[in-house]
Amino acid sequence: MATIGDENWEVLLSAFPSGWQQLARETGAIKHPLKEFRSESDLLRVLLMHVGKGYSLRETAVIAKAAGLADVSDVALLKRLRKSETWLLRLCQTLLGETGIRTPAIKASIRMRLVDGSIIKEPGKTGSQWRLHFSFTLPEFCCDYFKISPSKGDGTGETFTQYPVRSGDYIMGDRGYASAKGIGYVASRQAYVLVRVNTGSLPLYDPQGEPFALLDAVSGIEHAFETREWPVSVKAPGGKTIEGRLCALRKSEQAIKQTQKKLIAEASKKQKQLKPETLEFAKYVIVFSTYPKVEFSTKELLEWYRIRWQVELAFKRLKSLLDMGHLPKYDPRSSRAWLYGKLFLALLAEKLARITRAFSPWGYHLSQPMA
Repeated sequence: MATIGDENWEVLLSAFPSGWQQLARETGAIKHPLKEFRSESDLLRVLLMHVGKGYSLRETAVIAKAAGLADVSDVALLKRLRKSETWLLRLCQTLLGETGIRTPAIKASIRMRLVDGSIIKEPGKTGSQWRLHFSFTLPEFCCDYFKISPSKGDGTGETFTQYPVRSGDYIMGDRGYASAKGIGYVASRQAYVLVRVNTGSLPLYDPQGEPFALLDAVSGIEHAFETREWPVSVKAPGGKTIEGRLCALRKSEQAIKQTQKKLIAEASKKQKQLKPETLEFAKYVIVFSTYPKVEFSTKELLEWYRIRWQVELAFKRLKSLLDMGHLPKYDPRSSRAWLYGKLFLALLAEKLARITRAFSPWGYHLSQPMA
């Protein structure tokens, strides 16, 4: 008799990309006949149990044996997780393609990187709290850097300085990375940056070296989806001037109302008074970039940030999953596989949400036609 867990697994399976079992063998996750597991389905189910439910490897092994899914030790399960890194990555890439996210065409020589971070608390009353820093390349969506640091203390926050940067890298970050120190760090390595402007923490200067009148500039954009660009600079620590471009786009009226409503609700919850300029800035998407103008026009820069924002939607669900789990802190392969497993579950959740809206009352595709 099927259990509730079996039923939920069948729902998840209905959203898996086609050919997912074959991918296991193509990527080397499975090279020989399975011994500890009955099928590819059971292997992936146990791996996702560890990744998604926050169980330790030992707990996962015990639960898998009790459920009749596998008779495997925690050490063997760790080895399986390592071998599944590329498999999980390919599954993520396939599901990401189904979301409709398409990156603009770029030269093969351009290395585009998207950075982000999240706080993670391990299970238990005394569970440690960590900050996870990760970097993905686009359009491959491959994790090229993974770092775990303490969540508190000097040098632990979200900043570009957390990442190794090579000459020629094109780095993208959200407004949490909008600091003169971080931008200066990227520029010092002959790399380029695209970042959402945090109007409260990133001073900008005009070509004459005077403070840039940001609010006056963007207030001149009156029509939805109209874009503007201005030459500006950032002064990094030590006095070095980083020249770049400020690009802005006015949102649609609906998007403006949604953003302002959210800001008002947050201010009310915290019993704070919103500044008028905060509501005005909410009307625009504003980015700072040092990407070469010959390679990226104003609209292309904003289009790349839109891609970053779309990926951020998947990351938001990913971060809710990251908040639970035993971190594989010391092994790069298992760390990346763990992160890809989390992201795979996040993308599955997004896909199931789309299917649920389209297919009622079941909420997912029937595996067999109705008689």
